[in-house]
Amino acid sequence: MIKSSLADLPLKNYYRYVVPSMDDFSSADSSINGPKAFFANMPLSKTLTMNLDVPEPWLVEPVIAVHDLDNILLENLVDTRTLQAVFELEALVLTGHCSEKDHDPPRGLQLILGTKTTPHLFDTIVMANLGYWQMKVSPGVWFLQLAPGRSSELYVLKGGADGIENKQSSKLITINDLRGKVVHMDVVKRKGREHEKLLVSDDDEEDLQETKKGSGWNSNLLKWASGFISSNEQPKSTETNDATDLIPRMAQEYGFECELITYKWPTWLHKQKEKQRIIWAYKILFLDVIFPLSLEKVIFVDADQVVRTDMGELYDMDIKGKPLAYTPFCDNNKEMDGYRFWRQGFWKDHLRGKPYHISALYVVDLKKFRETAAGDNLRVFYETLSKDPNSLANLDQDLPNYAQHVVPIFSLPQEWLWCESWCGNATKSRAKTIDLCNNPMTKEPKLQGARRIVSEWPDLDSEASKITAKILGDDLEPFPSPDQSKDLITEDPLKEDMESKAEL
Repeated sequence: MIKSSLADLPLKNYYRYVVPSMDDFSSADSSINGPKAFFANMPLSKTLTMNLDVPEPWLVEPVIAVHDLDNILLENLVDTRTLQAVFELEALVLTGHCSEKDHDPPRGLQLILGTKTTPHLFDTIVMANLGYWQMKVSPGVWFLQLAPGRSSELYVLKGGADGIENKQSSKLITINDLRGKVVHMDVVKRKGREHEKLLVSDDDEEDLQETKKGSGWNSNLLKWASGFISSNEQPKSTETNDATDLIPRMAQEYGFECELITYKWPTWLHKQKEKQRIIWAYKILFLDVIFPLSLEKVIFVDADQVVRTDMGELYDMDIKGKPLAYTPFCDNNKEMDGYRFWRQGFWKDHLRGKPYHISALYVVDLKKFRETAAGDNLRVFYETLSKDPNSLANLDQDLPNYAQHVVPIFSLPQEWLWCESWCGNATKSRAKTIDLCNNPMTKEPKLQGARRIVSEWPDLDSEASKITAKILGDDLEPFPSPDQSKDLITEDPLKEDMESKAEL
């Protein structure tokens, strides 16, 4: 039977198979013309996403991409209606499994990877599930060791160099092709320390930490992508080329240091498919492994957040030994009572009097997070809940709130996150940060709300536009006045809908 119309497209994926055969050197210069895929006769009015399905050990990123590859609308590309992108193999993923005979995997065991001359280039910790770990590498000869400190004091590699088990022993790993490598390693506890636990709270170092407090906090502030206002500051694996060019240049202009981070989603962990949900997942699932071990604390700030205070105050705050610190949702604005879902049904029963926190700004004590195996616990909760399509609607927010009976949360003072929708205007003057969360009653577009709510927004937006234009060499369009802004709001309803899911 022939259908006259379709409610949904029967074909949602278009594939081209690309196989590199041999290097094709250009006759004009020394550049290499890599393998290509060409798509023709694509739908013009449908939002498309371009990505690569690559071998699991590959970390591949777009290095030339003028347009957002996750929101391609060909009819908006003026006359040409064509788009091209260049991808590059940035690194290989070295994965492994660590085991201890007759025991569970030594979760929290710290590993370092490097060369003979520089033994510590990369580091990570062993997860509870399968004793899994990963680090990114390039072809060459590498040496894997236990990290200095409690890991190497308590454990040794089984069968070290010349059969001698000592803390200097290392495992030689050769990466000689593009297939990556899976390394199986065994560890044993040193004699006399068989009954000691690896993960213990090191209270003896509290005085040392007090001495170090505040020294370099500004290098540990992470601005995270949120919605459409800014999608440029994200985990490296979700970056576009403009962002990777722009952020280092902005660092030079403003005098800060930055590093793009990446982590390959483990094959054994239930995967997310939508990019927005992948970003949410990275905000909470890999906190113990995505950052260098030397980093002890990090502050997450959503990109649609306006900061009105010295963030060093938040960095230095005593969060009472908790691994995480969030701000609870405000309850001042009584008009929103009908939307406070955590006060009824499942959430009310599950929270048992604990507050439901907002994920737009939070602090992670990475040292405590790793000591308490918080990452492993969160991944266990996630693996169980994520298979239910009706669960974790707001993944990065629901998961830590659900798990807070096991992974405790310190509730930040309310002024650390003010939102008009939930807090009302009575407390705005005390706000240290302003979050542009959506209002489910009015559904006001975010940019329109930003210009109305945040007095300094026009100046901040203008400065950001100017510095971006300066770096990219673009012509700067005249900045609209607040009176004109309402007429200029032409937001994509699809993106606004995603934001509605992101924050109530």
